[in-house]
Amino acid sequence: MGKLTKIAGKKDIGDGKVKEFTIEGKHIAVANNEGNFFAFDASCTHAQCSLAGGFLDGYTLTCYCHGAQFDVSSGDVLAPPATQSLNTYPVKIEGEDILVEI
Repeated sequence: MGKLTKIAGKKDIGDGKVKEFTIEGKHIAVANNEGNFFAFDASCTHAQCSLAGGFLDGYTLTCYCHGAQFDVSSGDVLAPPATQSLNTYPVKIEGEDILVEI
């Protein structure tokens, strides 16, 4: 089991939004889908673009650079040009805090 680290408050990431954070040298993005929070590597596996600039529609995140799509709940690739899934991280909510296990 990894270490739980506070990454943000729930109010810091609006519904349908993605924000990027740096924790212990790792760039991690957190997505909010209707109050459900998901954490994953912040860079697209295709061309290393920041996924925080992408478009979130439900659980589908589209990278703004070349249109690769990922499922934020699993990290799975949904559409090319990416072929490698994202690493995901367990999220725990404590009160108003979002904690990520890294």
